[in-house]
Formats: sequence, C-alpha cells, structure tokens
Amino acid sequence: MEIKEIEAVIESLLFAAGDSVPLEKLSEIIELDKKTTKLIISNMISCQSSMRGIMVREINGGYQLCTRPEYGEYVKKLFQPRQKQGLSQAAFETLAIIAYNSPITKAAIEQIRGVNSDSAIGRLIDRNLIREAGKLDSPGKPLLYEITDEFYRSFGFSSAADLPRLEMNELRVQQENGEFE
Repeated sequence: MEIKEIEAVIESLLFAAGDSVPLEKLSEIIELDKKTTKLIISNMISCQSSMRGIMVREINGGYQLCTRPEYGEYVKKLFQPRQKQGLSQAAFETLAIIAYNSPITKAAIEQIRGVNSDSAIGRLIDRNLIREAGKLDSPGKPLLYEITDEFYRSFGFSSAADLPRLEMNELRVQQENGEFE
C-alpha cells in the first residue's frame, strides 16, 4: 500500500471505532510495525488542514478522530443534548485528586479532601471521567479509581504527563486562600 492509502485506512479505522484506538491495534490491522505506523500518524497530524472539521488526536497512547474544538458548538446543536449541570466544586476537587494520584482508593481521596466523596465519585463515573481500575491488594480489597480517555478529551490533554504541575508554594497560597476547603 502507498502512504496515502495507509493514511486513508487509518482514518477509516479511527472513524469506525469512535473511541481511541491503541497504536498496537492499528499497527496489527494495517500490518506495519509500530514505529512506521506512529510516523505515518504523526505525519497525518502535522499535515491536518485547519479548514477541515475533524482532526486526528493522540489520546493516552491511542489515536482518535475528533471534531475540531472550534466547531464543537455546531456539533452540540446537532445532538441537542439535555442540559447537564456543570461539575460541583467537590467533583472538580475529587477529579483533580484522581488525575494526579491515579490509581487511588476512595479512602485516600477522602483523606485528602477531609469529607465523604461518594456523591462526587458517582457523578464522575456517570460522566465517564473516571472509572474503576481494579482493587488494591490490601485488607478489604478497596476499589481503585483512575481517569478515563473521556477526561483527556474533555480537558484537552493527551496524557497524564500533560497535566499542569503546581509548585508547592502555589499549593500553600491556594490553601491559605481557602481554595481547598
């Protein structure tokens, strides 16, 4: 196959999948090694036209065909979703704790927050921003939680490495200002 045909096959696979497809799976399907597949996809990403409504994005080690952010409002009108409430402060706090400490137990989340987090965890699971990631090998076998690919898509990150880092002095200032209460 020629490069343009391989690109078309990859684009077709990503469109059909709807979700992020791991590099390994794409390589297996198109029968090329991972390095070559990644190079082709990287070229597809760098050559994307800003005048197209879709784009290939790397999300947590996989690739997905996504709507360009600048056209998202039009897509929302197509689906006319029911009005969702935004996330509460408690849900954002819980999400941040999970994002920076994945995988983590509910008990550890509650220890950091200092309050019960059942409702926030439930809402984040319902929104597919976090998921259960197995059980901790300790007494009681508590559930572990981690962020999902939907989290990366929703907040515009490719992986956990893209999360902003807070310096310790920034954390102290936020704590002094009551931002963690």
